Amino acid sequence: MRSVVLTKGVPDFSEGAVSFDEDGHLERGKTPTVMNPNDAFALEAALQTRVRHGGHVSVMSMGPPSYSEVLEGAMESVYADDSYLVSDRELAASDTWATAITLSAAIEEYQEQVGDVDLLFAGFKTADGETGHTGPQTSWCLDWPIVTHVLALDIDPDERVLRAKRLVEGDVDEIETVEAPLPCMVVADPEFAPTYRKAEHRLEHKRLRAETQERAADHEAQLTTWGHEDLNLDPEYIGLDGSPTIVSSVDPIPKAPSEREATMIRPDDPDGMGEVLEEMHPYAAGGD
Repeated sequence: MRSVVLTKGVPDFSEGAVSFDEDGHLERGKTPTVMNPNDAFALEAALQTRVRHGGHVSVMSMGPPSYSEVLEGAMESVYADDSYLVSDRELAASDTWATAITLSAAIEEYQEQVGDVDLLFAGFKTADGETGHTGPQTSWCLDWPIVTHVLALDIDPDERVLRAKRLVEGDVDEIETVEAPLPCMVVADPEFAPTYRKAEHRLEHKRLRAETQERAADHEAQLTTWGHEDLNLDPEYIGLDGSPTIVSSVDPIPKAPSEREATMIRPDDPDGMGEVLEEMHPYAAGGD
């Protein structure tokens, strides 16, 4: 069983230092980066699959060289064997479509160099774009089936079939059970929760964790970087030139006041603490 997990670095909005150029494009080199939170569920799904069925797991991302740190964190999360970074100036300012074209080409290159992929995992959506397009568009480029909003999954290796429970969003949330032939793409829902009921699975989980801690300590040795020429991509169809999306405007996120009115109360001040309790009591009681 061979799996690849797509992950992405997103701006660390908590730092309040998100930078845009004059055309409204995010300047990733000037913005602190963290792993996309929703990718954690894709990593959990891939890890569960590996623990249950064995095999090889790789993590892959597209972005600037600094994304190697994101991949290092992803490797530690999913206990991956190696990681792949698609990084090139020609890829800058890619929208979801140009990103999907690039990632699908990277998967095809991976299959030529490493081996056939059975499962491709992705997160529900990214914290910076919120579109949820990249996973479905990548599967379309590969001409693979895709199962989205996955809550639970398992594999029948003999029949080469994925069986999954997925959330159906509508007027009423429903759960349906579906099947898909391998290879296929899995988009994990934020409600995905891995399960390790068998003792052998829990022991395997522990073994993989210890093994990966040693491997991740020398992450660069397991990192492969590809540019657009390595993937035989035409610059006209990637990056900004290959992105049909147009940014009409960017509104800055308002920052909280640097100074706020505050009253300092010492814990050993009974009168002051009494005032705090009196102030908080209506809210604790459910008042307005």
